[in-house]
Amino acid sequence: MRAPGAVVFAGPGGAEGARDLTQWWRYTPGAQWRHPGGPGTSIDGRGSYPVVAVTIADAQAYARWKGRSLPGEAQWEWAARGGLDRPAAGAQTQAGAQPEQANTWQGLFPVVNTADDGFVGLAPVGCYRANPFGLHDMIGNAWELTVDEFTESHAFGPATSAGPARRVIKGGSFLCAPSYCQRYRAGARQPQEDDLATSHVGFRTILTPMVRPAGG
Repeated sequence: MRAPGAVVFAGPGGAEGARDLTQWWRYTPGAQWRHPGGPGTSIDGRGSYPVVAVTIADAQAYARWKGRSLPGEAQWEWAARGGLDRPAAGAQTQAGAQPEQANTWQGLFPVVNTADDGFVGLAPVGCYRANPFGLHDMIGNAWELTVDEFTESHAFGPATSAGPARRVIKGGSFLCAPSYCQRYRAGARQPQEDDLATSHVGFRTILTPMVRPAGG
């Protein structure tokens, strides 16, 4: 893992339980946002797909170049809810059920994806209905980085950072399934190491308007 690269999902023919993540994740030298599956892959013809295989530093560098920033966790969640104080009607049919309008995993993870939603892996942006704010793919498709550091909450004592620096990611991805990852909801969160790029984590930027002082 000393060679620059990213962790890439590789669906196995079978899996012995869900604890050993190396059954479906492979650290792939040479994988990066231009070659998200590793050497020999490219983003040619995929200009409408989410950018993945980036670290927080990559995402922040792009945001600065665009004159924007990455959202904080609260900003992201507010946008994902679309102005609602509860999930939109029909977003989930029952507790733990998958959203109807998002790219998630259908079938037995990680060995069978029936692609009932029309996609295996990432989908182009905007294939599913927008939320009330007009935002697409806030849930599913690719996890999204936020600038907030991930801390662990403990019953006895304050929240603390554990291990390497990590950021909160939100929204779930095309790998979220009822049998494995049920984080396809606005309030769900997960940590992502700052220096580890993966094939299911991307980002979006926000533009904060400049507010002139009164009388200015």
